[in-house]
Amino acid sequence: MTTNLVSTLDPIGFGGEVKEYTWSWENQPLRVIYETIGTGSPILLLPAFSSVSTRAEMGELAKLLASHFQVTAVDWPGFGQSSRPSLNYRPEIYQQFLEDFVTTVFPTPLTVVAAGHASSYVLQLAVKQPDMFSRIALLAPTWRGPLPTMGANPQIADMVKGLVRSPIVGQALYKLNTTPSFLSWMYRRHVFTDDAKLTPSFIEKKWQTTQKPGARFASAAFVTGNLDAIREQSDFLALVQ
Repeated sequence: MTTNLVSTLDPIGFGGEVKEYTWSWENQPLRVIYETIGTGSPILLLPAFSSVSTRAEMGELAKLLASHFQVTAVDWPGFGQSSRPSLNYRPEIYQQFLEDFVTTVFPTPLTVVAAGHASSYVLQLAVKQPDMFSRIALLAPTWRGPLPTMGANPQIADMVKGLVRSPIVGQALYKLNTTPSFLSWMYRRHVFTDDAKLTPSFIEKKWQTTQKPGARFASAAFVTGNLDAIREQSDFLALVQ
């Protein structure tokens, strides 16, 4: 596992130093992109899983914190600018990635800010290695993917995941669910209360993120609950405790 500098500026990022972390899962190398800005004590920002997940979602927060801290935000494997191979994406991948990434990049305990599903992974790692994080902040923590939240049973969820992963039907289904109009509708319904933020350029950038080669594989795993690190609310609360 190695870290290399990619560039000092990236139009997709938030103006920090962009680096590449080479990580391997089951002998397959993956290129993971992360970005660092500011100086001081380290803070790691972990974006939520979603079809449009990128480190740039943490960009405004990163810039606010950069005057006091060294802030790092990462694109999860399968999302953002990181590699998007057709893996069978599941919690074990992200559990191991997070542990390896933190151990490699951060030599001392650090503060972590985790959004959405990232919360469960951070809490699990904190239980496993209590000295890894000095502080933990959870943003809109969630533990269950969209289809299970809608009441779909595991059999239905696995069927949908298989369809989206298929070469022709899957590509068509994914395309329908990532059109700019659909993304805008989802943002208005589930994410933003201020429609003024949903500018054409904002939606265009989000759409471009969804169209990268291999983007549907990790996205399908998230939507169908196959990235749920835990299955019950009581288990999430036990981790917090």
